[in-house]
Amino acid sequence: MSSDNQWSADEDEGQLSRLIRKSRDSPFVPIGIAGFVTVVSYGLYKLKYRRDQKMSIHLIHMRVAAQGFVVGAVTIGVLYSMYKDYIRPRFFNVSKK
Repeated sequence: MSSDNQWSADEDEGQLSRLIRKSRDSPFVPIGIAGFVTVVSYGLYKLKYRRDQKMSIHLIHMRVAAQGFVVGAVTIGVLYSMYKDYIRPRFFNVSKK
């Protein structure tokens, strides 16, 4: 093994710096994760006040809402990426970075 190993930079990278780097690459994924955590937290808080609703129905509704938020955030991210890479350069003559 040589000392010029390209993987050594990844091993030295901390968790926080890796998260920041990944967030810059795809900013809608952390938004989706934050929304997921918010929906689950709200669902757990409302678990106490569900009245006569069955536990399984409450959990299904909570899961669907959390998944919907994540899928929506990722979809918006993909649409923004497509706009940035294909539509904006084609119609506005902007060079890619």
